[in-house]
Amino acid sequence: MENNNENLSNEIDIRIEKIRLLKNKDIVVYKERFERTHKINEARNLEMGTKVKICGRIVFRRIMGKFGFMQIRDVEDKIQVSVGVNELKEEDYEFYKKMIDIADFVGVEGELYQTQTGEITVRAEKVILLAKALRPLPEKFHGLSNTELRYRQRYLDLISNQQAREVFVGRSILLRELRNFLYDNGFMEVETPILQSAVCGASAKPFFTKHNALDKICNLRIAPETYLKQVIAGGFDRVFEVAKCFRNEGMDTQHLQEFTMVEWYASYWNFEDNICFFKKFIKNLLNKIRGSEIIEFQGHTLDFSGEWERINYTERLKEILGFDFLECNSRDELVEKVVQTKLFNENDFNGIKTMGGVIDFVYKRKVRENIINPTILYNYPACLVPLARRNDKNGKLIDMFQVLVCGNEICKAYSELVDPIVQRETLNEQALAKKLGDDEAMEVDEDFLLAMEHGMPPISGLGFGVDRLMTILFDQPSIRDVVLFPLMK
Repeated sequence: MENNNENLSNEIDIRIEKIRLLKNKDIVVYKERFERTHKINEARNLEMGTKVKICGRIVFRRIMGKFGFMQIRDVEDKIQVSVGVNELKEEDYEFYKKMIDIADFVGVEGELYQTQTGEITVRAEKVILLAKALRPLPEKFHGLSNTELRYRQRYLDLISNQQAREVFVGRSILLRELRNFLYDNGFMEVETPILQSAVCGASAKPFFTKHNALDKICNLRIAPETYLKQVIAGGFDRVFEVAKCFRNEGMDTQHLQEFTMVEWYASYWNFEDNICFFKKFIKNLLNKIRGSEIIEFQGHTLDFSGEWERINYTERLKEILGFDFLECNSRDELVEKVVQTKLFNENDFNGIKTMGGVIDFVYKRKVRENIINPTILYNYPACLVPLARRNDKNGKLIDMFQVLVCGNEICKAYSELVDPIVQRETLNEQALAKKLGDDEAMEVDEDFLLAMEHGMPPISGLGFGVDRLMTILFDQPSIRDVVLFPLMK
């Protein structure tokens, strides 16, 4: 390791000396601009013999006396460049040999041709140093084998790892297609606050910060839900937001504390309308990004075409437990009955303070992990989501669904609760749970309730995490593989 560090230090010193020598000759080492005629992928599709001006980073170079090849690349493509004394003046070729290194940015002017092996190549008539790199590229860098380096120095991953480039180009395409699909279906994009005055919109532990000018403690947004519903109350028919959200919770392959969520809300829809719409959305996205509704994810073939299986959440849990858990009146009563089934022991529920938490614990271990292909879970207990509309026939249930793939929840949606009296009751219950130690419970959001008291139409909303969906679309094992700069320890 010391030897590697010493070699790197020597290489940096050599490059610094080159910069000093160039500056002493009044040569601008870091150019202001370059007049590019074509991007690399555009140049590759031109007729042979076309003159081009291209630019990029040198990722490979081989010099054989008075002739050699280099490879330059940008995020989309790479191209070979031949450099020799037959096309360059001898002093220019010497400059190329001695002063330009791998990792430098260069501009190349020349003519396209094909080598004897069929490789599209630019015959360089001019090589211009655009920006010098002080550090070389790691000699044996492979993004997939060095996870720490991938996340901390993502730019190295993007330079060296074709799969990483495809993922992050794909993320940009996903966001573009998402917006296009929603715009085409009558939705309008809006923005809501990240700094908020009440922890509401999801069951999650928040981050807090101090607003000095107002002398007020604020929380970072855990979800945009309550503000988006206020926009609906203002008369906008369909709205959506691509929202950065923050939850101060544990880290694993499917969770980050800072993540990107999309939520949309449509007036006069119920959750069944949202099921149909989400299926169309996902199928459209798959066809645009992957070219198929059947994809591979972590060794599984996932078929999004046709109809998706539906599972009644409440009825499936009743079958597993062997009793109607909705008849229980307290957390302790429910735990006692669950323990009697011998599926779990009492210690499993330590730290879980609510009935909803107990139900969710059982579901995650007995239902969720067994689901592979796209599956719609519906008919949830009301105690799980205080913002969802109670079912007209059974007030202990809510009109809600989730879509699961390979044990991952890729969206949550429901018919929204717009009854201000019931909503105040459910938020008061949340506030009580928070006092009893549930740090994921919501607070009473008076601004949200005030808007609801002025009247809201029937609404259905849906939310999904862009990062988690990206892992499935691009077959990535961890959510960190689809976020450019995940926070590291």
